[in-house]
Amino acid sequence: MNLVSTVLLIALALSSVLALVSFWLPQINPDTEKLSPYECGFDPLGSARLPFSLRFFLVAILFLLFDLEIALLLPLPWGDQLDTPTHTFYWTTAVLTLLTLGLAYEWTQGGLEWAE
Repeated sequence: MNLVSTVLLIALALSSVLALVSFWLPQINPDTEKLSPYECGFDPLGSARLPFSLRFFLVAILFLLFDLEIALLLPLPWGDQLDTPTHTFYWTTAVLTLLTLGLAYEWTQGGLEWAE
C-alpha cells in the first residue's frame, strides 16, 4: 500500500468513528432541556410565525443591490490595463447611472421612508 491510500484509509476510519460517537453520545441522557431548541433567549414554545414589517425586506433588497454594485465596481482598477480604457469608463458610467436611477425611483416612491 502506498502512502496516499494509507492516509485515505486512516482518514475514513477516523471520520467514521467520530461520526458514530457523535450520534451515540447525545442519546445517553435525553431530557426536555436537551430536546428543546435553543432560540437565543426567545420562547421556543411560542409561535414561529411572527409578523414583521415589509420595510425590513425592502432594506435587505436594497442592501443586496448596492452590495452587487460594489462587486461590479471593485475590478475597475484592473480595467485601466485594457487597450481602450474608454470602454471601462462607459461601462462604469452605465452601472452607476442605472443604480442612481434606481435609488432615485425608490426614494420618490417612498421606499426609504421608515415612518409613515
